[in-house]
Amino acid sequence: MALSFTEKEAIVAEVAEIANSAFSVVVAEYAGLESVDMDDLRAKSRDGGVRLRVVKNTLARRALEGTDFACLQESLVGPVVMAFSQEDPGSAARVVKDFTKENDKLVVKALSISGQLLEASELDRLASLPTKDQAISMLMSVMQAPVTKLARTLNEVPGKLVRTVAAIRDDKQAA
Repeated sequence: MALSFTEKEAIVAEVAEIANSAFSVVVAEYAGLESVDMDDLRAKSRDGGVRLRVVKNTLARRALEGTDFACLQESLVGPVVMAFSQEDPGSAARVVKDFTKENDKLVVKALSISGQLLEASELDRLASLPTKDQAISMLMSVMQAPVTKLARTLNEVPGKLVRTVAAIRDDKQAA
């Protein structure tokens, strides 16, 4: 069943809106993937904060025009699925990486983060990026370190005084 022009416009507008709010995109070929496996991928992507879209390539190209992900237009060949990271830059890569461990029929074609096109081999590097919560905790630990060191240093002064007085006391008691 062919789509009408208004339906195509709606799809292009929806994908463009998703792309404008996304941090990164993973484009993967899903040829040979069964519908049960695709449903599993959709469920995992919902849990991971990833928007998964299967759109005709010409409509996807139009939707990506004018976005940070216009660099992906050449990789939109064949049956492809686009995974948009909505929560953090590495979430789509993590979902796709975990799914490809179980199912080798999903083949990553290209990645993009902030308008930069990455090779498919960079999937592991993108997937290893920390989540927002992990990044905040790493930042807080870095910010906390100097304060902790200062507190230990200031605490050492009375501790050294107590040890010196105790050593003098022990010397006087021994004498």
